Amino acid sequence: MAVVVAEDLTKTFRRPKKASGLGGALRHLVRPEHDEHVAVDRLSLSVEAGEAVAYVGPNGAGKSTTVKMLTGILVPTSGSVRVGGLVPHEQRVANARQVGVVFGQRTQLWWDLPVRDSLELLRDMYGIGPAEYARTIEEFDAVLGLGELLGQVARKLSLGQRMRADLAAALLHRPPIVFLDEPTIGLDLEVKDRVRAFVRGMVADGTTVLLTTHDLGDISDICTRIVIIDHGSIVFDGPLATVTDAFATEGLVRVTLREAPTSLGPLRTALPDADVAELDGNELVVRFDRRAATGGEILRPVFDLHDVVDVRIEEPDIETVVRKMYARDL
Repeated sequence: MAVVVAEDLTKTFRRPKKASGLGGALRHLVRPEHDEHVAVDRLSLSVEAGEAVAYVGPNGAGKSTTVKMLTGILVPTSGSVRVGGLVPHEQRVANARQVGVVFGQRTQLWWDLPVRDSLELLRDMYGIGPAEYARTIEEFDAVLGLGELLGQVARKLSLGQRMRADLAAALLHRPPIVFLDEPTIGLDLEVKDRVRAFVRGMVADGTTVLLTTHDLGDISDICTRIVIIDHGSIVFDGPLATVTDAFATEGLVRVTLREAPTSLGPLRTALPDADVAELDGNELVVRFDRRAATGGEILRPVFDLHDVVDVRIEEPDIETVVRKMYARDL
């Protein structure tokens, strides 16, 4: 059963049109002119219960505007939308009880209160009982390391700390439908992996997730379907494997050596199908086809031939995948 249904969903913003400078401002004041910007253009989307869908596209494509209409923050210009059987902008309170939302660049914590106070206020707003609240906080502490943040004032948190607290705030009432906008931004690798595992567990338990992110790792770990939007319209909707197999093929390994290599010839001989380049003297960059080799297989001859100090394996982000798709006209 579909729990998120949008049909011909459109959002148009009216923007002032004026020249720069004081003269332009005065002319606009006397004779105002406006133009219209279509942020979401007749978009139709259906998400089934328990499905995890990546909703991605370039900056300004209309992703956040779509999510704001799904949560009831914005009223559509035309078209229809239902979330869990409700019209979000008409039934905002009821819709807020069934959805959880994380906006990576915005917070729902009270800025001058300790995190604990914000969560307790949300607990009372959602009517969560003491025992259930205690269990939830304990679970979040195990995944997010929440305990160390509870006494800190929200405005003093780093980006990574705030994201951990915001995830807890959004999921405190255990909503059946969750919208995640850049949920792992600012998190270190260990916490990021725990958050991804936690979201996968939510999906396994039947939670519906719509994920917006630039991190291909988030998408590949959580989602099986990807929807790509550009200029307010869906340009691709299908299995994630179809996209990654075709376009996310390049892997990249950055290796820091104790000393600058005297020659890269032996390594290039050992990795004939990879592109080995030297940066800044003692740093190597190896590009390879992820379909033909793993990061471990690439690193083995590097360790055999050189004294390695540090290693970083990178995957292409979703922006790179989308650019490659556009280059082939999707």
